[in-house]
Amino acid sequence: MIEVEGVTKSFNLGIEGHRTVLDNVTFKVPNGCLYGLIGPGAAGKSILLKIITGLLQPNRGSVRVEGDEITSANELRLHELRRKFGFLFQNNALFDHLTVYENVAFPLRRLYSPPEEEVRARVLERMRCVSLPGFEDRFPPQLSGGQKKRVGVARATITQAPFVFYDEPAAGLDPVTSQKIFDLLRSEQRASNATAIMVSSDLDRLLTVTDRVGMLYRGELIFDGTTEEAKTTNEPRMRQFVHGLIHGPL
Repeated sequence: MIEVEGVTKSFNLGIEGHRTVLDNVTFKVPNGCLYGLIGPGAAGKSILLKIITGLLQPNRGSVRVEGDEITSANELRLHELRRKFGFLFQNNALFDHLTVYENVAFPLRRLYSPPEEEVRARVLERMRCVSLPGFEDRFPPQLSGGQKKRVGVARATITQAPFVFYDEPAAGLDPVTSQKIFDLLRSEQRASNATAIMVSSDLDRLLTVTDRVGMLYRGELIFDGTTEEAKTTNEPRMRQFVHGLIHGPL
């Protein structure tokens, strides 16, 4: 389980004062749940992901993953805890100078240093799962946007981490490719029973794969519930955001 309690984050803007991007955010993600995190631009979604994974520290509040405190852990402890995490970055974050094979193998080698025959077996298995067998020797600039996303998924899931985080996994993709990516992520999450948090602005496709949804609005979590509750809620800002994008103006 992921437990976020009272998380507040602000940034010092110098003479302009402080800007609060997260304000007392509290929610839980049960084990085996795919949780969608939505909200307008600059609502704090990506910042919250970075806090949950220990890449940023909040000003106040705490994050616990399987009972382990993230926000107060030192660097050595964070390194150990991150073995439990897989992360798909918004811009894929692939290394252009490395082959697809080397990109996918990177977190496995960095975190565990297994024998090379195990690395090869797991990379090839991941490439089959994302429908890119035979692409191992290509370089990222030789791939389409959708192919890069699939390589990113392979890399995010190769360690079989029990907790996976996806930041705008379909950004910049056409609707058909976007749906394929969301279906792939849902399939991967179900197969591994991982606990996942997915940030996305692509609501009409996101809501086809999530179990629960939270909405950030001006740094506050204004909704937290099941996907079906998200579609039927009377919370006015949540209702306008969901139905305004999917069904047109209310």
